[in-house]
Amino acid sequence: MCGIVGYVGKKEVWPILMAGLKRLEYRGYDSAGMATIVDDKVNLRKKLGKLKVLEESLKEKPLPGTIGIGHTRWATHGVPSEVNSHPHSDCSGTLVLVHNGIIENFQDLRERLKAEGHKFLSQTDTEVISHLIEKHFNLGARSLEEATSLALGEVEGTYALGILSLKEPGKMVAARNGSPLIVGLGEGENFIASDVPAILNYTRKVIFLDDEEIVVLTANKVKVINLKGEEKKKKVSQIEWNTEAAEKGGFPHFMLKEINEQPRVIRDTLRGRISADKKKILLEEMNIKESNLLKIDKISIVACGTAFYAGLTGKYILEKYVGLPVEVDIASEFRYRKLSLSKKTLVIAVSQSGETADTLASIREARRLGSKVVSICNVVGSTIARESDGVLYTYAGLEIGVASTKAYTSQLTAFYLLTLYLGKLKGTVSEEEAEDMIKELEKIPQKLENILSNQEAILRCRDKFWQVESALYLGRSLNYPNALEGALKLKEISYIHAEGYAAGEMKHGPIALIDKNLPVVCIATKSSVYDKMISNIQEVGARKGRIISIATEGDEDIGHHSEEVIYIPEVKELFSPLLVVVPLQLLAYHIAVKRGCDVDQPRNLAKSVTVE
Repeated sequence: MCGIVGYVGKKEVWPILMAGLKRLEYRGYDSAGMATIVDDKVNLRKKLGKLKVLEESLKEKPLPGTIGIGHTRWATHGVPSEVNSHPHSDCSGTLVLVHNGIIENFQDLRERLKAEGHKFLSQTDTEVISHLIEKHFNLGARSLEEATSLALGEVEGTYALGILSLKEPGKMVAARNGSPLIVGLGEGENFIASDVPAILNYTRKVIFLDDEEIVVLTANKVKVINLKGEEKKKKVSQIEWNTEAAEKGGFPHFMLKEINEQPRVIRDTLRGRISADKKKILLEEMNIKESNLLKIDKISIVACGTAFYAGLTGKYILEKYVGLPVEVDIASEFRYRKLSLSKKTLVIAVSQSGETADTLASIREARRLGSKVVSICNVVGSTIARESDGVLYTYAGLEIGVASTKAYTSQLTAFYLLTLYLGKLKGTVSEEEAEDMIKELEKIPQKLENILSNQEAILRCRDKFWQVESALYLGRSLNYPNALEGALKLKEISYIHAEGYAAGEMKHGPIALIDKNLPVVCIATKSSVYDKMISNIQEVGARKGRIISIATEGDEDIGHHSEEVIYIPEVKELFSPLLVVVPLQLLAYHIAVKRGCDVDQPRNLAKSVTVE
């Protein structure tokens, strides 16, 4: 979750580190720090709060040096404070490091190191690593990378590390295991970062580190080794992202920009995957033989948060059009039940970042049990993508806003493509059906643009409901997951308590909450469950609930049952989730802005959840 940036070269380091950390603000943080080395001295600066606090301090009194590490911390062990902020040091103050991840055996290591005479300043799990490296230096390690390797041999957990030492002042050592870390290659300068945006202004040549790899960097050389010290040859990737992808593009917030990008995102996700005759789905990244896919007798979907709701929608369409039983698990719970997976199970992992810790652990367990894994992922070269048998990249581009929007619709699009691909392969979807569905899918971006161009009803709802304390979202069938997603969006960016429910469950508890003050968002588009949704709406109305209906254009009757109606263009029921979710995103966004909330960086949240 935290952000890491490191630089070694000939330029003044602190402005480079600060610029990189600003590019990583979307990951969420509560404090920030920086360390440099110059003239046989470690220079350290740490501040609680936003980056601007650290930046103002550095402008007033810069940290000198041409080698350094920077960090934004999202608290896991120890409260947010300057002493718990990174970088952390050893007893001698000659070594400093930054860390993302969680050290699971830190308490045992801490007690053992304290017994050996080491003095700890913070409450963090991270600090044990600095003392372990110090210990191995004292025991005779010949280099920083050797001391680091020996220290990590004692560590259990996940880490991305950037390390500096006065013993080798022109060298930086970094390492990863289960937490993302990249290396940027420059001319007479090199970088490390926890994510690509941090270094895009300086280089587009990167190396993606794999687990249990260490990289040794100087201004003119980069060497990757494993924990045994053996050198590894690594592929250098060229990043094609435009730096403008990390800017707001004239919108007041990244989130609004990304909501408006969804028509383009869906087009990009479809591009190159539909045959010219509109009858076939082309998924070259599957990398699983069709003969193996034909043997699949069950599908298991694993994901977290918004991606989990995309998976729930995937369950509905896969079961209907592929004819296989589908399970959907929250990834953080997946490993803690008795799993009935086999070689005949296809596991689909959904993750925007490709680094989600629980989802990654789930696919590793699935592969251990013999299942094939296909990931729906937005980040090329990410860990989940690399460790899956096949990948459906979503091509949503960089998503800066913490609350996922365009990544969600791209994940839904990927599920439609995968469903059509498997349905055609198994013969459960005919050529005529496939052609009809593909043509309808290609119309979705234009229909989304129509929604985005007419937000009057949404703005009326904002003005009426921005001060409420709670809200209820109801949906059925394919749009039940959107009720969950709509509630999640409202709660995470506006801090209004909101719950999503299957509408049929309303009578089993939530109906007790309904009164004249409670807004109830009802997804009632034209569908096979429309009449049942109208019945639910009438039940809400009978209890004076304030009804906001999401309905299909031309449905005049629903206005008789609703205080407000937000219309979407007419669409086949199958694809309605792609349209319905956009008004829900916009409603949450406009209410949050009206309430003065930080919609791009909601409190306590992080973009990429790389710890369990």
